[in-house]
Amino acid sequence: MTTLADLGALTTAQVDERTAAGKVNVAADTTSRSLAAILRANVFTLFNLILTVAAVLVLITGSWPDAVFAGVMVVNAAIGVVTEYRAKRTLDHLSLLSAAPARVVRDAGTGPTEAEIPLQQLVEDDVLLLATGDQVPADGVVLRSTGLEIDESVLTGESQPVHKHPEDPVLSGTAVVAGTASVRLTAVGEESYAHRIAAEAKKFSVAPSELRDGINRVLRVVSFGIIPIAVLLAWAQVRATGGWSDSISSGAWRDAVVAGVAGVIGMVPEGLVLLTSLNFALAALLLARQNVLVQELQAVEVLARVDVLCLDKTGTLTDGTVGLARRDLVGAGSPADGPDGIAPRHRAALGVLAALAVAPDANATARAAGDGIDAADLADVLETVPFSSARKWSAVRTADGAYVFGAPEILLAGRDDAPATDVLASVRDAAADGSRVVLLAAAPAGLPATDAPLPGDLDPLVVCVLGEHVRPDAAQTLAYFHAQGVRTVVISGDNPTTVAAIAASVGSSGPDAAPDPGFDARDLPDDAEALADVLDTHGVYGRVRPEQKRAMVHALQARGHVVAMTGDGVNDALALKDADLGIAMGSGAAATKAVARIVLVDGRFATLPGVVAQGRRVMANMERVAGLFLTKTTYAALLAVAVVLIAVPYPFLPRHLTLISSLTIGIPAFFLALPPNDTRYRPGFLPRVLTYAVPSGLVAGAGVLVAYLVVRDRLGTTDARSAATLVLLGLALWVLGIAARPWRGWRGWLVVALGLAGAGAFALPVTRRFFALEVPDAWTLEVVATTVVVGWVLIEVLFRLIGARHRAPIS
Repeated sequence: MTTLADLGALTTAQVDERTAAGKVNVAADTTSRSLAAILRANVFTLFNLILTVAAVLVLITGSWPDAVFAGVMVVNAAIGVVTEYRAKRTLDHLSLLSAAPARVVRDAGTGPTEAEIPLQQLVEDDVLLLATGDQVPADGVVLRSTGLEIDESVLTGESQPVHKHPEDPVLSGTAVVAGTASVRLTAVGEESYAHRIAAEAKKFSVAPSELRDGINRVLRVVSFGIIPIAVLLAWAQVRATGGWSDSISSGAWRDAVVAGVAGVIGMVPEGLVLLTSLNFALAALLLARQNVLVQELQAVEVLARVDVLCLDKTGTLTDGTVGLARRDLVGAGSPADGPDGIAPRHRAALGVLAALAVAPDANATARAAGDGIDAADLADVLETVPFSSARKWSAVRTADGAYVFGAPEILLAGRDDAPATDVLASVRDAAADGSRVVLLAAAPAGLPATDAPLPGDLDPLVVCVLGEHVRPDAAQTLAYFHAQGVRTVVISGDNPTTVAAIAASVGSSGPDAAPDPGFDARDLPDDAEALADVLDTHGVYGRVRPEQKRAMVHALQARGHVVAMTGDGVNDALALKDADLGIAMGSGAAATKAVARIVLVDGRFATLPGVVAQGRRVMANMERVAGLFLTKTTYAALLAVAVVLIAVPYPFLPRHLTLISSLTIGIPAFFLALPPNDTRYRPGFLPRVLTYAVPSGLVAGAGVLVAYLVVRDRLGTTDARSAATLVLLGLALWVLGIAARPWRGWRGWLVVALGLAGAGAFALPVTRRFFALEVPDAWTLEVVATTVVVGWVLIEVLFRLIGARHRAPIS
């Protein structure tokens, strides 16, 4: 018998030597995104750069009220950082909760002894003791094994435990499901297999977002014109005040800079950027209440756009545990049936199953086979032959006789008698249903020898049909996605027939809606195009390797699909990272949760429809209000170009645009973006918005320019700017009214209230002074009213001809 002294435990000096050499089980954090990565993603953006430069220029002139737009930049960055940092802390906390100490054998000078140490203190060549329920913290080689079975599904995707013998390797991240062992560690920390996969997966990539991409496209276009337009605007303002000499001597250059910034800032849809972040943050908060953790804000929208959902069978459709489907008593009762309808020989057999289930080295199969048997029937085991993966059976002896437990095709090999053929037929039927069968048989000749074939007279007594536990919500959730036009692809490392049967049981089908028989991934082509062709014709795959999962995601994306991928194991990490939306289970591997965009903390697959609902709300409502912001970008660009060409002072101060934007865009957009909206997503967000926003912006810009020039010619620049502010308020409120339709409930009252607030800004002395406004006279009001009414008519006609055909309805 092997003792602790035979294991070759490290001495204290050897441990210190390896620690000094860096051969210790410490690796860079892979549980979540780093704070630096979160700050980079939210602070160093093109949007923030534009607003920062503009704010600095305005502050240099001393006109601080005109720099209030910079607050949008600060709030926007803060929302993103705070929300994503909260997600990081939650994941880090989950990681700490799952970290258990390790049991090792070390020699502190008084001989080898067992000790419990933190995982981070393990070193290379340590002797690690493993028992049922332990997670393997580093790579190693088995020194001794007593029925050791390892669940390698996080690495291979196969749900069946793997039996380990001396000199077999064990890999970090796997779990012990049965037996005990001592293991010599061969690779720790960053050298371990799980960490190498995690390191590759952790290469940062941002979740694709059509909403953010559309906004960034507008920002890029605007940024190309910002510098030349700003310079030309400032030059035009200097010309309008008498030239450089007069501007410098009189200080009018400050007004020229402020006017130039006003023209530039008006072109930047800063409110749209802020509202997008707010909307994403709200969705993340609502999802957090459903135990859904959003690591990147823009991931909220992606599931609303997904058209292919790749599902890892183990941990997603099933919960990864084995359960008893049924237990059949076979063979004749002897002697007569007992009073409860169970023959004494079958009663004794059930007692043996109960004993096998509670044995210290019981594996998941034995525990499932003995599930639910009355403890009063528990047999007293006198002798045991332990299970061997090579033999595929174990045996026990009780006072009632000897019994063999294992795979029926092994126990009944070569038999053609009626009891044997009946049992083997049930094995074939179970495999077709996605189940597997184990058999308990009586051994009349006593315990079989381990070095000889099994005797041919084994008497079948109990057939146990086992199956993975299918999540009760899996079928309903899959039905939801199918109804929404999302195709599901089931992927697993298990037998294709088993995977296909489980997939069929929850309603998953092939692309043609017929049950999919399952495709063996060992036959998948390496060529990307050929792989994509196979993916077009099959929806269930077994024996899939980790690198194949990643290739399947790439092939689907190459065909134009938006792909979501669920998973919980290290083997899923690379595929989750490359998918448009990676979804990890809360009980999954740390590396997988770190790269996922969304983590289902409680592992409930049924929460995904809620994520879809939030994504749809964000996309549909943001499309509705984005037109307000891009209308502003259009009229601001038109006014900037016109002012340069005719060399007149810019029609607005930055504070005027802040007032107009707040009342006609910022405040109402916040309310319009929040209500539920389950409108199904349609590709082409930006083109649809621009189709109506650009013509409306041109009408608004032209109306402002006409009113401004007419009033300025008669009353001067100050009164003309107030008139331009009134005109733009009126026209922008009409655009808002169109976005808010239908005007039922609070929507109509919102437009009325904002119109009254605009009038109040002119009526109240304190707001009039702050916003540098003048009360218009009767003639100016006539000009303003005429311009606004004509603009309303044109905008309404444009909406009915163009916009109404493209916009999404309010639900």
